Amino acid sequence: MPGSRHSRFASLHDVELCSHAATGERRAFGELVRRHGSAVRGVLRRMGAQSAEADDVAQDAFLTAFERVAEFRGEGTFAGWVKKIAARLYLRRLQRDRKLGLMTAEPVEDEAEAPRGDADATIDLEEALKVLGPVERLCVTMCFGAGLSHTEAAEALNLPLGTVKSHVKRGLEKLRTRLAPEHGVVLEGRRGNG
Repeated sequence: MPGSRHSRFASLHDVELCSHAATGERRAFGELVRRHGSAVRGVLRRMGAQSAEADDVAQDAFLTAFERVAEFRGEGTFAGWVKKIAARLYLRRLQRDRKLGLMTAEPVEDEAEAPRGDADATIDLEEALKVLGPVERLCVTMCFGAGLSHTEAAEALNLPLGTVKSHVKRGLEKLRTRLAPEHGVVLEGRRGNG
């Protein structure tokens, strides 16, 4: 019965679904896509991808994950693993499209901070990220949204590690300034993220 089989997959843990998918069970992998697709697209949008592009890259990331699902050992979360794949694919796309021409080892001038709304206005992360420069936004979302270490982000962006750390630090400071005073949001730094 297809309905009971779907229910069986819906109740399984991600690691179990990966095991089934590694044996060729497409419905098990479909459950993983259903569970984590919107989170992957969200990370890509926070990295700067437009909605359609985020959908395309997310689809490519899940195809890559399906082809390599036997490599997933459950040492982290499946969502984190596929987000890293998606982030790397998006960066390759940016590099291919030569959109990373601004990314040099030189510091990027800060963009003017977006005007703040009244105290009653709600600010979501998407809006807050708009105060970051393009490089800061990529570095912050790669390290905090996609779960890459500073070292992994530096390698993916072909930037010195210190430059990535500086962009992340400046970006987090801007986000703290933007979010904390009005909304009590606390952004914790990553420890041991070398």
